[in-house]
Amino acid sequence: MKKWTFERLARIRAGARRDTGMSTAEYAMGTIAACAFAAVLYKIVTSDAVSSGLESVIGRALDAQF
Repeated sequence: MKKWTFERLARIRAGARRDTGMSTAEYAMGTIAACAFAAVLYKIVTSDAVSSGLESVIGRALDAQF
């Protein structure tokens, strides 16, 4: 059985710390995916059906009796 010393634990932690974060390629893919998702959401929100639905909801909210 190996003895768990402070030095051994420090080496294990240092090894795990080297592989943190994303690389440049992962940032690029994440950015492309976020932009594609934003474009799809923009198309959905600016579509006629959603636009008329939002206008209807806002119109009913403004005409509501308090």
